Amino acid sequence: MELWIRRIDILSKSIGHAFSWCVLILTASTCYEVFMRYVLNSPTAWAFDMSYMMYGALFMMSGAYAVSRNSHVRGDFLYRKWSNRTQAKVDLVLYLVFYFPAIFAMVFTGGQYAFESARILESSVNSPAGVPVWPLKMVIFVAGLTLLIAGVAELMRCLVCIRTGEWLSRSGDVEELDKVLIQQHSEKATS
Repeated sequence: MELWIRRIDILSKSIGHAFSWCVLILTASTCYEVFMRYVLNSPTAWAFDMSYMMYGALFMMSGAYAVSRNSHVRGDFLYRKWSNRTQAKVDLVLYLVFYFPAIFAMVFTGGQYAFESARILESSVNSPAGVPVWPLKMVIFVAGLTLLIAGVAELMRCLVCIRTGEWLSRSGDVEELDKVLIQQHSEKATS
């Protein structure tokens, strides 16, 4: 089971890292639009559509990455005081009762919208450029699938914790600056 958890975490990490490049595309296109609009007085017809599509893809496709890194929002003022087994049991129930039904709805409904949109080659009616929006709707379906797979890994992680009493370590690839600074400060204080 641990092997599958690690493989799914690697998949989630890879997808999250791949879509993180949307930030650069979003930044470059926004800067280009600002330059064209305010310096050359020649705004683009596609910048608004580009920005919401890039941001939407980034937001949707980073969900599985956040789940795999345990970075999602949690009200843990009670949770952190519980034993690991109790945490795992509560997480298991919450995944089964809330997470998976929502994700199944996202995959099913998102798939219907996405495939219908692709069938008719839907384009934006809010833009003079008529930018195609069906790829963004396809992202909803794909993001749902990645969240479903990441949720399976979390279920397995809960089962391992219930069995062993310890949470599996999560592979880290990015640390928040405040954590790094606190760690450096504590290392200096002890030496």
